[in-house]
Amino acid sequence: MTDQPTLRDGDLVLRPWAPDDSDVTRTLHDAEIARWFDFPDVVPPEREHLDWIAQTAVDWTERRKVTFLVEWRGRPAGSVDVRVAHPGVGVLSWAVYARFRGQGLAWRAVRMLVEWAFDALGLERVEAHVNPENRASVRTALRAGLRREGLLRGNATLGGIRQDTVVLGRRRDDAHPDTHDGFTAMLDSTLPTKRAIAQGVLRSPAGELLLCELVYKREWDLPGGVVDRHESPAACVVREVREELDLAVQAGPLLAVNWLPALHGWTDATVFVFDLGTVDTSVVEGAHLQAREIRALHWVAPRDWAGRVAPYNERLLDTLDGHTGGTLYLEGGSPVA
Repeated sequence: MTDQPTLRDGDLVLRPWAPDDSDVTRTLHDAEIARWFDFPDVVPPEREHLDWIAQTAVDWTERRKVTFLVEWRGRPAGSVDVRVAHPGVGVLSWAVYARFRGQGLAWRAVRMLVEWAFDALGLERVEAHVNPENRASVRTALRAGLRREGLLRGNATLGGIRQDTVVLGRRRDDAHPDTHDGFTAMLDSTLPTKRAIAQGVLRSPAGELLLCELVYKREWDLPGGVVDRHESPAACVVREVREELDLAVQAGPLLAVNWLPALHGWTDATVFVFDLGTVDTSVVEGAHLQAREIRALHWVAPRDWAGRVAPYNERLLDTLDGHTGGTLYLEGGSPVA
């Protein structure tokens, strides 16, 4: 059985814990560490801390968990560890003492640990489970090269209160975080996402609009749907009309971009409304409706949509009625000055 190694990056050193480290490190624990690790005591009892240090040696021997003391310029600055949760998968944890925070030691130590774990432990993936309110630790994971992957709702408790957990991960075959691709992928994982919806205005020669009577809600709506990932809004409205109505259309000029605030349990969304042109009313006779979504189709004369569509769509359609200019920008269906 080989001894646990010591890892070095200039003045930053990761080394095995030793019993002699107990006295100096025990008193460096503070309320911040106790809070996020849910410890009952801010400063751990002497016997408990010594037993924990002894356990790190046992864990190394059994290869269940590897824990390193973080040293900065010869002084104990914190601790990092990786636990083998499943074959090929390690779960990371870390803590930096108060006087050493804000100097970039945490992410450097975690990254050093990750690189070593891929090589020495043969891991294919590492991940970190962080409370979303612990913004410093989320930033540490990201700077160490992990990517934000998702949110587990209410999967943990902290201080007896049910809490969410952010999952961040890095695979062995991910681009290195120091490369352009690696940095971009990390940053992209943190950016907000917003629902995009594409809908179309299909008119009859008499100026009526085609509206869909939907199965899953009371209000009628324009044909269209939610834009898939990596799909353009223009391609989406064509696809949705084909899938739900079995009609072939082309996306014409963009009539309006309508931002919708959060409503009825849905998050906010951006709606792209395209002109689908003018067709004879008989075209709907050839429609084959997707039964789980569309109950019926209706040609509706201008302003007769009041009370049949949602209020924001009533404002949208009223605004579009007679508009002959360029693309409108709307919020909740109303023009923004």
